[in-house]
Amino acid sequence: MSQPKVAFYTLGCKLNFSETSTIARNFEDEGYERVEFENDPDVVVINTCSVTENADKRFKTIVKQAQKTNPDAFVIGIGCYAQLKPEELAEVDGVDLVLGATEKFKVTDYITDLSKNDFGEVHSCEIDEADFYVGSYSIGDRTRAFLKVQDGCDYKCTYCTIPLARGISRSDKLENVLSNAKEISEQGIKEIVLTGVNIGDYGKGEFGNKKHEHTFLDLVKALDYVEGIDRVRISSIEPNLLKDETIDFVASSNCFVPHFHIPLQSGSNELLKKMRRRYMKELYVDRVERIKSKMPNACIGVDVIVGFPGETDDLFLETFNFLNELDISYLHVFTFSERDNTPAAEMEGEVPLKVRKKRSKMLRGLSAKKRRAFYESQLNSSHEVLFEGENKSGYIHGFTENYVKVKTFWNPELVNTKHQVILNEIDDDGLVKVDFVNSAILAE
Repeated sequence: MSQPKVAFYTLGCKLNFSETSTIARNFEDEGYERVEFENDPDVVVINTCSVTENADKRFKTIVKQAQKTNPDAFVIGIGCYAQLKPEELAEVDGVDLVLGATEKFKVTDYITDLSKNDFGEVHSCEIDEADFYVGSYSIGDRTRAFLKVQDGCDYKCTYCTIPLARGISRSDKLENVLSNAKEISEQGIKEIVLTGVNIGDYGKGEFGNKKHEHTFLDLVKALDYVEGIDRVRISSIEPNLLKDETIDFVASSNCFVPHFHIPLQSGSNELLKKMRRRYMKELYVDRVERIKSKMPNACIGVDVIVGFPGETDDLFLETFNFLNELDISYLHVFTFSERDNTPAAEMEGEVPLKVRKKRSKMLRGLSAKKRRAFYESQLNSSHEVLFEGENKSGYIHGFTENYVKVKTFWNPELVNTKHQVILNEIDDDGLVKVDFVNSAILAE
């Protein structure tokens, strides 16, 4: 019998990508050959997201694509959507198996044969049972890896389904994180991106309860000395959990880069209270000012939600003006969508979809303006760039330590290497052209 082939499709966040990669390695250990989605796989695993309504709908589209590629492929749904609405997912035509939050890490145990099922088979736990930790990391290219350090969330934000999909906050043991980081470095990867649901909560759940020995600062300090890793990037951290000590340490560390992504969600204290966020906007200003005082060239990204129930024109403009005046570098804009079993879905003051889209467009425009201004502020200065692995229309791309995306003419010798450059000019596509400090590097 020939070696069975498995393909993966991941929706959603960096955390999902890290878990998909670990599950894929489990399949390979069981004798499967990993192939691309379009290469006639015998098994298709779709790791789902349920942060927005659109992510739910995309699942059905991907199942259809899988069936076109191979009508006989055994289709498995895992991830957040699979935990929240397993029966709904199982009813999608072509789906054979649905696994919940705890079952997804032993997916091969549930495959008895690869015959198509008449109806999707569901194995899904109660979310209270998702109280153990499974470490994972993803290797998507030769340049960087996503390293999961924490899972679940104890926060009760009124719009969010993540606690329902992933369970309580829990963390990997510090020695396991360091072991995974060492494995990553041994594969020649230069950059690690720390990921989780609420990574600033790291340490909680180390012993299967709320007791913990380590904090996020302990984690950061330990990772700063992993041999072979040149860069560590903090993917996203709550403003109330980003402590002065962490900011100060990153400012003077060996390999942590001056790039922070800090969810805000709203620039209105009234809406922050309705969202049950754990800070007011004044704390957010304080965090930005602390970062910029220690690292003037730091890149700061912001998550923001538009169209939350009760967001009047005045409250939206309060958010817009707050962000416009803040010394930040870019925005990730999310249009509010009602999620089942969340308090926000029942709130009064629904914002019409047309208005939500208009506000989203305004904030995306502000994001483009902020990114441009940040890039312009970095021109004619020297930075270290880690180049990536693809030839895109004759160019190779890379990122500076403070997350400016640059480009230069394709040269395969630059792949996964670091170089000092001068940021020269912003090209028509918004990326920055560079001159190499070392003249021996030819950028034609």
